[in-house]
Amino acid sequence: MTISDRIFEKLKELNMPQKRFSEETGISQSTISEWKSKGTNPTSEKILVICKVLNVTPEWLLSGIENTGGRGNNTDWYVVDKNTEIGLLIKAYHSLDAKQRERLKGYLEGMIIKLE
Repeated sequence: MTISDRIFEKLKELNMPQKRFSEETGISQSTISEWKSKGTNPTSEKILVICKVLNVTPEWLLSGIENTGGRGNNTDWYVVDKNTEIGLLIKAYHSLDAKQRERLKGYLEGMIIKLE
């Protein structure tokens, strides 16, 4: 099964019309139709927004396999929408210089110790 097959399978499962999917992802309806008619797949830069709209993981979309339970490798990373509170915090963190980052990490460690 291809990536586009999984997308259309999930759209059907969610009863989501292609028009709504297009609006929520910002991907043109003609591009989505092309995936179906030509059997092509979305470009890599569209994967995360597709996952967000369909509420699936990139692992599932790309491979059809969902990492559940104790099997498989747990990832050491997160996928975060840059427009969320966490995304904005990450952006702010990356704007700091090394000294400021170390200072911020010290504050956070102090706060965590106080909470425990």
